[in-house]
Amino acid sequence: MSHDDPPRQRRVRYKGTHPRHYQEKYKELSPDPHADELEKVRARGHTPAGTHRSICVAEILEVLDPKPGEVALDATMGYGGHACEILPRLLPGGHLFGVDVDPLELPRAEARLRSLGFGEDVLTVRRMNFAGVPRLKAESGGFDVVLADLGVSSMQIDNPARGFTWKAEGPLDLRLNPRRGRSAADLLATLDEGALADLLTENSDEPHAIAIARAIHGQTVRTTRDLADCVRAALRIVRLDDEETKKSLQRTFQALRIAVNDELTVLDQFLSLLPSCLNPGARVAILTFHSGEDRRVKKAFLEGLRDGIYAEVAPEPIRASPEERRSNPRSTSAKLRWARLPMERAPR
Repeated sequence: MSHDDPPRQRRVRYKGTHPRHYQEKYKELSPDPHADELEKVRARGHTPAGTHRSICVAEILEVLDPKPGEVALDATMGYGGHACEILPRLLPGGHLFGVDVDPLELPRAEARLRSLGFGEDVLTVRRMNFAGVPRLKAESGGFDVVLADLGVSSMQIDNPARGFTWKAEGPLDLRLNPRRGRSAADLLATLDEGALADLLTENSDEPHAIAIARAIHGQTVRTTRDLADCVRAALRIVRLDDEETKKSLQRTFQALRIAVNDELTVLDQFLSLLPSCLNPGARVAILTFHSGEDRRVKKAFLEGLRDGIYAEVAPEPIRASPEERRSNPRSTSAKLRWARLPMERAPR
């Protein structure tokens, strides 16, 4: 080694035979030279750290039926997994607009898709909230295919620095865009016990909202561990088993994430603005992960059907197959709803 060569970095050491912490999973976090290791992780029903497994891909492609020459919108691009499947079906002559609010993951998703050969002639990427979709109408000419996957990506959940998971120590942040707004820790500091209980009920249907709010209120909660400890303390009193406690932890983090990012308000805006951005015969698919989201999508689609905006909507939500739920447990709560515009707009 010459004096000009950079010093070699040793990999992160960990105890035992398998890495437990995010930073130690160096093979998963470097997918190109360790593809075989990633396949082993997937075979165990897990998602490799720093990656994401797109949900209901076959079902979404069947519903949306993207065709050559059409214009598509992936309103929540995330890892780019759905976009990667939609893009080839738009060719030749089609175009995909991919948007996401996350300034950390969007550049990585774009780089991944560009490396697969999708240039600017077929793929336009914008960092924006999907409620701003009307801004793309002039540029796109309207959309024939729209997908919105409302789930948080595995990359966000797995990275402790983002504060999305109770399973690892990290700052209690939960912002999809960590450069804007206030963190979950800052939000908690402003809520009284009643307001927090209402938030947990509204955003995640948490059955033990009152007990959890009582345990959190008045405590200094700045990290994911702080919050998890408060929730566990509350649930010990009501004597929940480990599995039910885990579900309440998931629901508590979910409720705070929704509040921090104002997700339900943004979804309502998107649903109301979307029809004006669609071309005749357009197909829309929305993947939700909790009842608050699903209720809003169902209501908007049914109202659109009643008003003649949509020609057809999903009679019931589509769920991930039993095989997918077994291989990817994060798909278990997913519900897919769809709507289709008439081939000609009704006169106003």
